[in-house]
Amino acid sequence: MRKLRIADFEISDDSMPFVIAEVGHNHQGSIEMCERIFDAAADAGAHSVKLQKRFNKSLYTPEFYDSPYQGPTSFGDSYGLHREALEFGIAEYKHLKEYANKKNLIFFATAFDFQSVDFLAALGVPAIKMASGDLKSTALIRYAKKTGIPLIMSTGGSSMFEVEQAMSEVDPRNVGLLQCTAAYPAEAEHMNLRVIETYRRSFPETVIGLSSHDRGIAFSTVAAALGARIIEKHFTLDRAMKGTDHAFSLEPTGMSKLVRDLSLVVKALGDGEKTFQEVEKGGIRKMGKMLIYSRPLPSGHILQPEDLEIRSPLEGLSASNWDLVVGKKLKDNVSALEKVSFDHLA
Repeated sequence: MRKLRIADFEISDDSMPFVIAEVGHNHQGSIEMCERIFDAAADAGAHSVKLQKRFNKSLYTPEFYDSPYQGPTSFGDSYGLHREALEFGIAEYKHLKEYANKKNLIFFATAFDFQSVDFLAALGVPAIKMASGDLKSTALIRYAKKTGIPLIMSTGGSSMFEVEQAMSEVDPRNVGLLQCTAAYPAEAEHMNLRVIETYRRSFPETVIGLSSHDRGIAFSTVAAALGARIIEKHFTLDRAMKGTDHAFSLEPTGMSKLVRDLSLVVKALGDGEKTFQEVEKGGIRKMGKMLIYSRPLPSGHILQPEDLEIRSPLEGLSASNWDLVVGKKLKDNVSALEKVSFDHLA
């Protein structure tokens, strides 16, 4: 049975989906804003909050780091300065981890480089996220695996062959594998949620999930019905805030509704065995139909279809017995609209 433990949450086919509120850099470089987002995530019922950790100067080429980056979503004149303005250091991470713990939120982050893996491992996070862009970064995946910390890997922008290659580098029992479409936002026709079923067949020991960049919550509940047990959604206080990720992030009300719906999916799936349930008794009595006699009939009469009617409520012999009754001989006189009974039949 596939299982993955992240802190005190055991994820399995029988658990509700593990909901990650992906904060990313929606905190805009502000600790106070990040705390407010954590507060809202906790109030909405998310299980986890996630940041993104980069060591920008060693992550990007000097040319890319120094390239102009000006526009309505920029926090610096160059791409590097923009990234640095949104980056937290060890003091902030320690504070935010403690703050999240007080809110009963599991705190971890995406590692975009080797230094970030070391940074997060030293911090003692219970999981490390590997972004879609690093599914083909074999050396980085191997390095993160060596920590022994559970990995959660997104698979946007990859082929099945590339997913299989990445999975061959890790312990399938210590990984969460997420279907993802690397489009921001991702439209319905690009979600390809049936990949979740493909992953479940291909990796039977691995917990499967969805990292979703769509604008709503419907596709996440569909994913859960298909077997996804990790759901990652970007999260913000206000989609109109400055930044590239806010527009396709969930706001607090949306996250609350998502958690509510996901908490019911596993229960709603049931065990697949079709049976009558006691809770249906009242509705079936009211809507179901019984057999009654359409007219007075004498003892010895052979019942014909025109001698019978079906009417609600179901308080007598079910209409399903029609074929067992037609053609039988009455041993008693019966009245019009009287309920049919096997006791009347010879």
